[in-house]
Amino acid sequence: MTKNSARTWTKSSYSGADNGNCVEIAVGEPVIPVRDSKRAESGPVVEFGREAFAAFLGSVTTDR
Repeated sequence: MTKNSARTWTKSSYSGADNGNCVEIAVGEPVIPVRDSKRAESGPVVEFGREAFAAFLGSVTTDR
């Protein structure tokens, strides 16, 4: 895990408009950093390798 830095973050399109359970990622890096948008400035950032993140997305989109 790493703390936040100067990254361009994008909120998940499934997060909704009420600022509830939101996940953000930053793209354009060797790893995929992920954070909870409710704790964007003070919370941790978890970084995934591209292959691991792709496998995660594949399992989520197929409802496994």
